[in-house]
Amino acid sequence: MPETAKAMTVTTVAALVLVTAYSVALGGSGWLWFAWVVLGLVTLGVVTSRER
Repeated sequence: MPETAKAMTVTTVAALVLVTAYSVALGGSGWLWFAWVVLGLVTLGVVTSRER
């Protein structure tokens, strides 16, 4: 896996942890979860495009 894909994967996982912690501490935010889903889809696209 190229360095860019690894960095995006780490960023996506870290964002998941932060959004989950925020939701537990202060209550859920739909916009945060939406942003995380978009980030996850972009990461998935980068990972799959780099593997080819």
